[in-house]
Amino acid sequence: MINQYNNPIVEQRADPWVYKHTDGYYYFTASVPAYDLIELRRSKTIEGLREATPITAWRKYAGPLSANIWAPEIHYIGGKWYIYFAAARTTETKDGLFDHRMYVLENTSENPLEGDWEEKGQIRTKWESFALDATTFEHNGTRYLVWPQKDPDIPGNSNLYLSAMANPWTLTGEQVMIAAPAYEWEKIGFLVNEGPAVIKRNGRIFITYSASATDHNYCMGLLHTSEDNHLLDPGAWVKHPDPVFRTDEAAGQYGPGHNSFTISEDGKQDVLIYHARNYKEIDEDPLYDPNRHTRAQVFGWDEAGFPDFGAPVPDSRKMFHTEGKER
Repeated sequence: MINQYNNPIVEQRADPWVYKHTDGYYYFTASVPAYDLIELRRSKTIEGLREATPITAWRKYAGPLSANIWAPEIHYIGGKWYIYFAAARTTETKDGLFDHRMYVLENTSENPLEGDWEEKGQIRTKWESFALDATTFEHNGTRYLVWPQKDPDIPGNSNLYLSAMANPWTLTGEQVMIAAPAYEWEKIGFLVNEGPAVIKRNGRIFITYSASATDHNYCMGLLHTSEDNHLLDPGAWVKHPDPVFRTDEAAGQYGPGHNSFTISEDGKQDVLIYHARNYKEIDEDPLYDPNRHTRAQVFGWDEAGFPDFGAPVPDSRKMFHTEGKER
């Protein structure tokens, strides 16, 4: 399968989320390098997002939402727009790193680049601990949230949890763990399962997620279950033993992950949206290296009905940053 997109789609945008709405627009948001605000942009094409003018939907401020604004996602639920994101607080002893909680914004405008974004507050879980990367989906009339969180009694950084929702910002009922870092490729640098994204096809529900540190070891794993299973039964979810998308040095793509899913402009092909770097060696903490760029790649399905992401394709566009260095 030939990739029809010229990557990268948007430079210096990590944790990318692309959603194609019924109005024909692709809506885009992602972590910005300064981790200080949430931006939105839209375009009739995926590549058009590159030059689309972004607007600031929300900006951090003093208090619990004062640091490291990470991984926003935009969803359309019940005729309203919602943004899910993670924010941390700064104190005299902390810079907000790994102190995140999950929050929700709501906008009733037809176009989410217009109108006001109202804070609906923190998504409360059974622990008051590090939590981030919330995503949501509907199945058989029930809305669910999937999110990574630190269980204080389990070693590591984050596991994946699932819960039904009473509304787009409130969990209800049982909260269950459906995945934790178990394989060696999920535990390099940090013990991490994070960045979940959901796609339903072929009678199954698939959840991709990202694992390990955010350098070249970052990669994508896969969970799946039958659409007929009880989703809140942890035993219903099967984790694949190997990464499904990972660094490809020959292609010059390092640390691909934190993906979302969308469809092609003609509606006929599934598209993986992800971030990666195009160099391996990082001079600083990977979290503060800004050159995780958003990329798009068409993918297919194998004979068993599972996604076949293949390997990251090489970039087809050259990039030059402010220091004049080609990346």
